[in-house]
Amino acid sequence: MHRTAMLSKDWWNLRAEASAEDPAGPDPEGQDVVALRAEIDQLRRALAGRAVVDQACGMVMVLAPCRREPARNLLVDISRQCNTKLPDVAAALVATWEGEPLSRLMQRGLRRALRRLYAEDRGCDSPPADEPSGRGRS
Repeated sequence: MHRTAMLSKDWWNLRAEASAEDPAGPDPEGQDVVALRAEIDQLRRALAGRAVVDQACGMVMVLAPCRREPARNLLVDISRQCNTKLPDVAAALVATWEGEPLSRLMQRGLRRALRRLYAEDRGCDSPPADEPSGRGRS
């Protein structure tokens, strides 16, 4: 037989408050609860970041016809060039769908990353130059 225990949403808060109010001294269980809550918050942020990265990967896969791994590598490439965290790059790219412009730095990083992706597709050994010859910067 399988049982499911239902707890109220604020059960963790009640336990933490109860242990904090205990005059007998520090409660190791209360400290554990606080540490677990911090870990849960960190995991939630990581999951939220992963969702936006997956969404951005999907956009790249459609717009630059490629598979998932090259799309993720493209985002990582932009992230490194811009010295920006991957979820932030992904969020900026997803925001373009709603009309938000990419920063000039990310636009430049995206151009370079796309050139590398296309060069790899063509089987070139070396990545292309940063700016194409004979054309001005945009």
